Amino acid sequence: MKSIWEEINDKAASAFRSGNQREALQLAQQALRMAKDSYGTEHEKVATSLNNLAGIYKATGDLAAAEPLYEQAWAIRKKTLGPEHPEVANSLNNLAVLYKTQGDYQEAEALHKQALGIREKTLDPDDLDIAVSLNNLAVLYDAWRKYEEAEPYYKRAIAIIEKKLGRNHPNLATALNNLAGLYKTRGLFQQAESLYQRALDIRRECFGPKHSAVAVVLRNLGTLYNRAGEPEKAQQYKEAAKRINKRVR
Repeated sequence: MKSIWEEINDKAASAFRSGNQREALQLAQQALRMAKDSYGTEHEKVATSLNNLAGIYKATGDLAAAEPLYEQAWAIRKKTLGPEHPEVANSLNNLAVLYKTQGDYQEAEALHKQALGIREKTLDPDDLDIAVSLNNLAVLYDAWRKYEEAEPYYKRAIAIIEKKLGRNHPNLATALNNLAGLYKTRGLFQQAESLYQRALDIRRECFGPKHSAVAVVLRNLGTLYNRAGEPEKAQQYKEAAKRINKRVR
């Protein structure tokens, strides 16, 4: 049977998924107060509530409010669980993503690498959380224009995802799309095309041919063909993406 604290967290998550951010925020704040009152200020449930509340602030663009909450959650977890616990890695990852959003790439890099180190030390080598860390580092380096550093992290993430989830999983399509974008930026059009086409096939199989996720890859292919000097082909893919988006609306 779920505790009242768990029920409030579930309601907050449900409200957020439904787009009711104000209600989600109020419920997350309530859950945090309840956790502090029931367990004290340095309990794992308090860290979880801080993390959940920070996530809502971050998603709504209030990074200044999210940052100290993520930091408090990290501090509690280090103290109560130990510095190399997977939950500590989760806190490091959340902070790193926030710092990347703020444009603080060096701080984000340090925290992502610390999170990856903990996960590689404590988890199975093919754990999907390791793939998350690898992909996050790759995305960071990509944004930082450190493309040669990004590529091996993307590839390692793809290998884990494919091994754990199979060749036709949406997460694999996303990872392939990310690496394709890097190749496109570097002018490696054939490599990018091959990966985009794989991502497109997976998303069509998983979601159907008229899903917005399919339109994203079609649009990316259109951009790729434009850069590769194939404007007619580019237009075909862009129009296909537009038709899907119109249906979705």
